[in-house]
Amino acid sequence: MRLLEGIAASSGIAIAKAYCLVEPDLTFTEKTIEDVQKEVERFQSALTIAKGELEAIRKIADKELGADEAAIFNAHVLVLNDPELIAPIEDKIKTEKVNAEHALKETTDMFITMFEQMDNEYMQERAADIRDVTKRVLSHLLGVKIVTPSTISEEVIIIAEDLTPSDTAQLNRKFVKGFTTDIGGRTSHSAIMARSLEIPAVVGTKDSTTLIQDGDIVIVDGLSGKIHINPTAEVISQYEAEQQKFEEQKAEWAKLVNEDTISADGHQVELAANIGTPEDLEGVINNGGEGIGLYRTEFLYMGRDQLPTEEEQFVAYKKVLEGMEGKPVVVRTLDVGGDKELPYLNLPTEMNPFLGFRAIRLCLEEQDIFRTQLRALLRASSFGNLKIMFPMIATLEEFREAKAILEEEKQMLLANGVVISEDIEVGIMVEIPSTAILADQFAKEVDFFSIGTNDLIQYTMAADRMNERVSYLYQPCNPAILRLVKMVIDAAHKEGKWAGMCGEMAGDEIAVPLLLGLGLDEFSMSATSILKARAQIRQLNKSDMVELAAEALQMGTAEEVVQAVTNRLKK
Repeated sequence: MRLLEGIAASSGIAIAKAYCLVEPDLTFTEKTIEDVQKEVERFQSALTIAKGELEAIRKIADKELGADEAAIFNAHVLVLNDPELIAPIEDKIKTEKVNAEHALKETTDMFITMFEQMDNEYMQERAADIRDVTKRVLSHLLGVKIVTPSTISEEVIIIAEDLTPSDTAQLNRKFVKGFTTDIGGRTSHSAIMARSLEIPAVVGTKDSTTLIQDGDIVIVDGLSGKIHINPTAEVISQYEAEQQKFEEQKAEWAKLVNEDTISADGHQVELAANIGTPEDLEGVINNGGEGIGLYRTEFLYMGRDQLPTEEEQFVAYKKVLEGMEGKPVVVRTLDVGGDKELPYLNLPTEMNPFLGFRAIRLCLEEQDIFRTQLRALLRASSFGNLKIMFPMIATLEEFREAKAILEEEKQMLLANGVVISEDIEVGIMVEIPSTAILADQFAKEVDFFSIGTNDLIQYTMAADRMNERVSYLYQPCNPAILRLVKMVIDAAHKEGKWAGMCGEMAGDEIAVPLLLGLGLDEFSMSATSILKARAQIRQLNKSDMVELAAEALQMGTAEEVVQAVTNRLKK
């Protein structure tokens, strides 16, 4: 048995076999071949296996994810059946007497370069298809396993260096019982998605991919941040008891599912959920969510090879709005960049992507993408209580421009007889310190604020939230962060507006008392955190928390604040 420690990212305990989601090593050297016919047959064999795999994946994708996702794999099968691609590879093997790996890579690289340089969007998409299938065929030529998360069909724990949002979008929570990663912190997207999927996770272990092998029995303790590799029967038994205890605690919290969120002295707040897809609605409803405080629409754009259409987006937004039955739904417009990439946009590589061309900055420049999303949202607005939120706003000019584009699209739709809600609130995420400092001016023009503390903390502390080596600087209770949060809440209330928080801080049991004291109106968090937070708030007196928050604002370190909260909660 071996023990690893990392950062507890998503509560719960999972016990299952390891499934290593590691990029395969596809390096090879060019070789001269004597028996060219045998080499051609080796290539054809790899081709046949790859086709069979893609057919199997297509069927699973069609059943689990729908026809749109399955269409990607149809395109991949077509590539492998295309004589225009296959014949040149076989000819290269025969005429140049080179190994199949070299012939495959040389030929496909030529096609990829050619298609990427074309102005035609459809042909550019074919380049991505060729790149994907090349990797699959090459893996079979080299005898290397290629991992496909969507095909997992047994209970496993995912072991990965990191999980991209597109990786997590493919995970089936029926089979994926938990995961662990080498890198990341509590606010990395893999951690956030783990909480959304309601599965235990430990991140930032540094070397789980090195020490854990496929098929090892693994325990992921998302409560303490521990990973047990091939544990003894006694340890497994202990953790099974811990699992049972945790489930019993969840059952107690579940009794509050239909209750309002009211403090012990009668102050009511709203507990909402952060979601990534319409499929997350079930978790929101089952956990007593009083609204959606953050709908991360970027997941509509990921795990595919082209932009979603207006109609696809309309259907998704309508489903969420209808599913919440009149409860508020705050939809964040497209927020990509940083660690959330869309390969088909061919965006340039940046030195500091978190500080670069992302979120509203991209949308204001790529207005066709932005306007398509806004039209879909406006069309869906009549089916529920929609609120639209722009991310990464740094200046008033950005907000004004985004709102003007929204108004233009609204007027065009109304002119065409489209029914649009008259009560759409338009707000911003506050995730840049300059915006928090200027909140009094923003509050005159926005309908609401939602504080995105994952990025606000990162930018305020100058600490990359994806880097586990500086994870100690992720300090939600640092007085500097609390002062910025207070500025935003006070500015909103002065103008009669409401202030929410959609960062992970909103569900942190140490931060919740402080936020209640600071006057936060809406707490939006992973659905699985709602009932625990509701139980906590019902035991707090807001008047006491106002006093506690005032004291915390005058302290010098996060440690002092945490200790003060801990001491107060013990009373």
